Amino acid sequence: MKTLKQLERLRKAHKLIQQENTGTPAEFAKKLHVSERELYRILEYLKGVDALISFSRTSNSYYYTGDFDLLVNVSVQVLVKDELVTIYAGSTLLKENFENLELNCN
Repeated sequence: MKTLKQLERLRKAHKLIQQENTGTPAEFAKKLHVSERELYRILEYLKGVDALISFSRTSNSYYYTGDFDLLVNVSVQVLVKDELVTIYAGSTLLKENFENLELNCN
């Protein structure tokens, strides 16, 4: 589950940067429920995948200086009692009812 939390934080960080609504590094870290050090790791990861990120002291927010988008897709499938069960947003659905169900976080 740690990986799912990391992906959700990454998705949320991306959304806040896109909206230019991060606040200071301390405020941004608080919005993501992480330490400032972890926030800098998230920013370094984004920069490592070619996101051009800057901080504006005028608007007090991080922002993208170039075109960048991030799509996070998560699909979890669990085998239980010879039936494929898909976990989707906290609910379980039998495969016979839903084929190729994926959780898309944009």
